[in-house]
Parts: sequence; C-alpha cells; structure tokens
Amino acid sequence: MSSWDSEESDALWTGACGKDRWRGTLETVEEDMRGVSDSRLWECRASARQSLIEYVRERLSRQLEASGALPEEVEGAKHIFDANTLTLGFARRFAPYKRSNLLLHDSERLLRILTDPERPVQLIIAGKAHPADQAGQGLIQEWTHFIRRTEARKHVIFLSDYDMLLTGQLVQGVDVWINTPRRPWEACGTSGMKVLVNGGINLSELDGWWAEAYTPEVGWAMGDGKEHGDDPAWDAAEAEVLYTLLDREVIPEFYTRDPNGIPVAWVARIRESMGRLTPRFSSNRTVREYTEQYYIPAAAAYRKRAADKGVIGTQLVHWQRVLEQEWSNLCFGEVKVASDEGKHVFEAQVYLSGLDPNTVQVELYANGVNGGEPVRQEMTRGRELVGANGYVYTGQVRSTRPTADYTVRVIPHHSGVAVPLEAARILWQR
Repeated sequence: MSSWDSEESDALWTGACGKDRWRGTLETVEEDMRGVSDSRLWECRASARQSLIEYVRERLSRQLEASGALPEEVEGAKHIFDANTLTLGFARRFAPYKRSNLLLHDSERLLRILTDPERPVQLIIAGKAHPADQAGQGLIQEWTHFIRRTEARKHVIFLSDYDMLLTGQLVQGVDVWINTPRRPWEACGTSGMKVLVNGGINLSELDGWWAEAYTPEVGWAMGDGKEHGDDPAWDAAEAEVLYTLLDREVIPEFYTRDPNGIPVAWVARIRESMGRLTPRFSSNRTVREYTEQYYIPAAAAYRKRAADKGVIGTQLVHWQRVLEQEWSNLCFGEVKVASDEGKHVFEAQVYLSGLDPNTVQVELYANGVNGGEPVRQEMTRGRELVGANGYVYTGQVRSTRPTADYTVRVIPHHSGVAVPLEAARILWQR
C-alpha cells in the first residue's frame, strides 16, 4: 500500500493508525479508520483531487505540444478540469474483453452526464493496446473521436503513454475507479485495489477481486455474477446499468452536501472502503498469510523430515513407492446403504491388497451445494474380511440429501503429508 498512497493519504493514515501501520497485523486498521472525522477525510480527498488535476494539466499540455497541437490548445490544457468536480478514472490495457467502450454505448447520454451544469463530471481515460491488437486500437480511436467533440473537450481527456507513473497519479486522485470487464475474463483487477488506500471508490463489474470485495457500503457493482459471453444485448443492458448508477447514485451522492460542504454519505462510503478493504486487499496481508499459513509450516515440515539424517523423509518415500505399486490392486466389494431416524448409514467392503490399512483413508464424499464446500465424512474401519486384506468401513451422514449424492472413496493417508499435493491418488466406488 505504501507504494501507491499519496502524500495526503499517507498523512491521514499516519494520524489514524501510526507510521508502522502496514508492518503489524492490520487487525485494528478498520476500527482506527472509523475514528477519522468526516472533515478530515473530505479534506484529504479534496487535496488529492487537486494534486491530480495539476498533474493532468501539465501532462496533457506536454502531450499536445509533442503532437504538434496549436498553441491555444496547449494553453487550454493548462486550465482544463476543475478541482471541485467529480472525477472518474478508467485506465488499463485496451483489450476487447475489458469493454473500455461500454461508457460510449450511448455517447449522447454520456455527454449529458458529463456536461450537467449543476452536477458536472470529468473523466480521465488512459491506456494502451498491444501493437498487434487492432480491435484494442479501435477502442482507443472511438474515445479519441468522442473527445474531439466540442461539447466533450472540457470534460474528458485521454492520456497517452500509459505507465506506472501515470497509474500512481490516477489511483491517488480519482474519486471513482471504473472497471467494466466481460465476466469471467478479469484475472484479478489490482488497479481497483490501488485506489483503496487513497479513498477512491470502485464502480466495477462483479468479477475478479470485486466479486469478493463488494458490498453496498463500499462502492457500486455491475452485473449479476454470471457469464453471458459477448452477447451484444447483455453489453447494452450493462451499459444502461452503468449510466443509471452514475445518474441516480454516484453523482447525486457526491454533490449532496451538508451545511459545511461535506458529502456525508459519500464520505461514509470512503470510510467503509478504506477501513474494510484496504487491509484485506493488500500485499501486506497477503505476504503475512502466506508466511504464517504456508512458508513457516513448510519450513517446519522440512526440518522435521530432515531430522536424524532424514529418517521420516525416508519413511515417506517408502510409503509413496508402496502406494505406487499397490494402488491399482485396490477394489471395492459390496456397498450397502440404510436410512433411518434422519441419517444414512453406509457400509462398504474395501480390499486393500498389499497396503497397510493405516496408509489410506476411506470417506463418504458429496459435492457442495450452490457453490458450498463439499461433504467429506471419514468412515470407520470395522471387522476384517476373512481370507483377504479387506475390511468393512461404516459411516453416516444426515438424510437431508439423497443417498445418490454420496460416493465412497479411498485416498492416501500419512501423518504430515499434504494430500493430494504429495499423493494425488484416489479410488472411487463405481
């Protein structure tokens, strides 16, 4: 987060959480942010927006001068935009699936939104297309043609030579970060995470990180969480949603002020976004979790296996070799099911060939419902079958689901071994 926060937001976070805020556990960040006053949050946002406008004016004027624009155009760029106007940002690689022209679906409506004299909006577009991506280059041309319209020139700009420096400036200063990918093509959406620390708010498709992060208190969302391919009708419907959100929610909330000139509802949304999402979607939290949940346990497991000249490691190698030799000989015998008093009781005969029964686990398995976690119920080893290395395993589950949902399966088992990572074998009852 410290790579992307502005001077203004760094001062705000330092006052609320201390200078070493990102080096701790992040547990108190949300509560600390709730203690920041409305006036302090709004002062920070106003200052960051002013800094962005100053940067945009300088960069655009240099861009126009380099392209051979008329002197009056270059001079005009030095005065473009207003530091008190709602500022939207859209900046990323111009690939067709990102639908960077969704805002242009009804260009006349977009123009009305931008040029409302009572509630004006200004839009910053930036990005690049791959040299071989003609479709992506065509999207940039669409925006270029729109920006050349006399009515649009004062309200929307396109900044070329998109790079990390420009990204940093944009995520620090914009009020709303817009992202309109075609689900499910958004790999993650890290640009939207970068605005969090600066008090920017996301308006995004429910894809990538936003599908996990979104709640109505922290921003705005488009889409129904489903996949619709490249259906033009769906694109049109989502463009309508985007315009409606801007018209009826985003813009009114920004311009509805209290007697002190503070948009109270907007600031409340900033506070929730900064407090809730910044610690969750940060490399600080990610690296800490990987370290605590994976790196340290992996190091401890290695030391345990390597101790005493690798005696445990040797045992594991032997276990894996026996599995490899004997697994194909595993088989099921009779499997019976009885239902009574709100439960299903499964009884399965399992023949283990040359395997020690302690080296495998027999369980009942059922797929999760509506995206939920699967059911995995370990079965208990019972009596030994006569004349073979076989046993009767029993297990029970609640009868809230039909018996056909469940399958008996055998998987490898060994203390301290990650299955299926280190032993990806499985035998299903057929």
